[in-house]
Amino acid sequence: MKTVVAALLLAAAVPTLTVPALAWGAPDTGVKPGKVDGATAKALAASGAKVVDVRTPEEFASGHVPGAINIPYDQLPRRAAEIGPPGTKVVLYCRSGRRSGMAFDSLQKAGYGNLYDFGSVSAWPGELAK
Repeated sequence: MKTVVAALLLAAAVPTLTVPALAWGAPDTGVKPGKVDGATAKALAASGAKVVDVRTPEEFASGHVPGAINIPYDQLPRRAAEIGPPGTKVVLYCRSGRRSGMAFDSLQKAGYGNLYDFGSVSAWPGELAK
């Protein structure tokens, strides 16, 4: 009888243990925030992280990561809400890595902690969308 009660208590607790991990939309991938390579960025995107292209709209139109949103780095302070709450996993990139680094710093100052910067769009291991 004690075994049955213990099993029921454990079964009831399991869903509540997984809810915080799902609360921000993307499951935990075990990747530490910071600089990442293109393959890791692609895995993060596949797991639900928000991908943000911080180049100009013209650069974005010339080819971007599939599913990415375009928020030029200098517009991030006023458009950060488009990314989601500060707990959102965010993958950043630009043309060379300079602007994505500045965007990383800007979002970090705004309270975002799950930031991943893969630098240059040329590091993306796959086809780009247009």
